Amino acid sequence: MMLHAPIHHTFAPHVTFRTVLRSLALILTPFRWKRGAAVESLRHALADTFHAEAFLFSSGREALLALLKALDLRAGEEVIIQGYTCVVLPNAIHATGAVTVYVDIDYHSLNMSVDAVEHAFTPRTRAVICQHTFGIPSDVSALRELCDRHHAVLIEDCAHVMPDPSGPSAISSRGDFILFSFGRDKAISGITGGAILSRKSDVSKRLKEEEDRATDLSSLRIARLLAYPATYFTARLLFAVGLGRIFLKCAQLLGLLVPILRREEKRGYMSPLLTRLPNACAALALDSFRHLRPINDHRRALTRFYLAEGRTRGWSLLSSISEDLPLQKFPLFTKNADRIRRSLKRQNIHLDDGWTTCVVCPPSADPLLAAYDPQSDPEAEAACEKILTLPTHPTMTLSQARRLTEILDPLL
Repeated sequence: MMLHAPIHHTFAPHVTFRTVLRSLALILTPFRWKRGAAVESLRHALADTFHAEAFLFSSGREALLALLKALDLRAGEEVIIQGYTCVVLPNAIHATGAVTVYVDIDYHSLNMSVDAVEHAFTPRTRAVICQHTFGIPSDVSALRELCDRHHAVLIEDCAHVMPDPSGPSAISSRGDFILFSFGRDKAISGITGGAILSRKSDVSKRLKEEEDRATDLSSLRIARLLAYPATYFTARLLFAVGLGRIFLKCAQLLGLLVPILRREEKRGYMSPLLTRLPNACAALALDSFRHLRPINDHRRALTRFYLAEGRTRGWSLLSSISEDLPLQKFPLFTKNADRIRRSLKRQNIHLDDGWTTCVVCPPSADPLLAAYDPQSDPEAEAACEKILTLPTHPTMTLSQARRLTEILDPLL
């Protein structure tokens, strides 16, 4: 029996048939995989757009590690981050010998509480990493004032959102440094990759040295990354006839799938070695960046739709969400969120996104090895248990959003 196409967060959310053709063309030109013009074109595009110097690495977590190295963090110095974050942030901090200081969140923005940040500063604090969770803007003006008062740098983590001329205007506006990720489900995608943008010239010099010292990814790893669009595009088609999961298992056994997180990363370890952004992935990220406005407008349209449906249906919505936000995913709160996700899977709706039931995400990460003290951030712990996120990615259609809300509403 034919099934509906999958509704999902993680099955190649940026991949269209055009992406498949682009990646296959790159596979056929291996001399362009590691070095080429796309890296510099992407660098200049980011620098011109965000008025900062851009440095490129093979992932967002490596871009962050390069920055922390360039800041010359020393053992025992502190970096403030929020609870309800990805394990790669504390991993990068710990790879430098620095200390992670977790602070609680504001329940209705999912971003760090300014009051909690103020109380967390000590003479050892060197940086605050401000996460714009799912594209909801953090209070960067208040955080900027705190960092200036305490002589700390402000790093804006924009892995979930990349602003365009329509906004959000606050995002990327006040940080000394801006972190972008070009991962598979981020604001734009190159399959892998990351950038750190610097507004401090002395740190920029050291960041250039870090990038120059970085090594290339292996040709085999790049080939596996370039196979990702075709693999998952095929899998999405096969999910409609109930064969997608079997196909992906075969692809995994054949070594075609590159995991987003390695086992050791889930256990709190990050290699101190840095790798360059492959030219092939820079080409895909650049293509995605050139389509940023329509990508964001699509996200805004789905955000407006979910907001309208949620208000009409009486859902428990976050007060910080407005109709003009290009959300990476649309969060809401509900009891029995995990049970609802399991129930929806039976209807080919896959809402597991790695950001549920965990303060240090994904759920398979060990929070103790990430130096998180259980029960220290009660708002973050409460939010992660109740959160349910709805897709807003470029391949999620409005008709799928309508189907999702009709099926979801009786379960809430």
